Amino acid sequence: MKKHMLLLLTTIAMAIHTGCNKPAAEAPTEVPKTTSPRVISFAGHEWEVRSSAKEKQGPGPNYFSDSEENVWVDNAGRLHLRITYRNGKWLCAGLTLLKSHRYGRYVFEMGSRTDTLDKNIVGGLFTYKNDTQEVDIEFSKWSVAGNMDAQFAIQPSTRTGNKKRFYLNQNSNVTTHWFNWQKDRIDFASYYGAIADTAASNTIQKWTYTGGDIPPDTDENVKINLWLFKGIPPSNLKDAEMIVSGFKIQ
Repeated sequence: MKKHMLLLLTTIAMAIHTGCNKPAAEAPTEVPKTTSPRVISFAGHEWEVRSSAKEKQGPGPNYFSDSEENVWVDNAGRLHLRITYRNGKWLCAGLTLLKSHRYGRYVFEMGSRTDTLDKNIVGGLFTYKNDTQEVDIEFSKWSVAGNMDAQFAIQPSTRTGNKKRFYLNQNSNVTTHWFNWQKDRIDFASYYGAIADTAASNTIQKWTYTGGDIPPDTDENVKINLWLFKGIPPSNLKDAEMIVSGFKIQ
């Protein structure tokens, strides 16, 4: 009896000892968090918001933020792009149309004055594949006070005949700008008023380009941005905003 009792106690003790020394279950592997690009809807199209908050990138170079403080669509459907100063950095704004639409007329209606942007700020409406296949409408004084504040351009714009500079001379927030990109020519136009107001009497400027740098209609995307020329802060050290109230492709 004593032998049986001793054997039983020994067995229980061994079981307890073994259980106490059992390796702990491995902790579940942590799945790395991934950040998807922010996509917004504007004017019936899907756009990817640009982000480069950890490093400066061109143009500029600048930091670009995909925060809702820098890019958002309001309840009236208007697109806002804003340059802000946060955490010791000037953060710019940009977005890209997800789908490439190739040849056509690209129309942009602006809901804010672009002629009063700080001299170091550039607002861009353009199609882009690379730095030499790009069609631009740009608003900027290029850091020169009193300089012309708008231009139509084909990249490389440094080439003679590849750009047309002009003054906007706005007296209201709303202007409309378009380019009609075709295989053998690109027509540009800017008007006072909304998209529906593009009568000849409202014309600000027109220009036709037939040179040798017309981009082929392959894999280009529409982009809209607001950035700092050469990365130089606004001369007034204030946040800045550009509003696009309409966009369509015809």
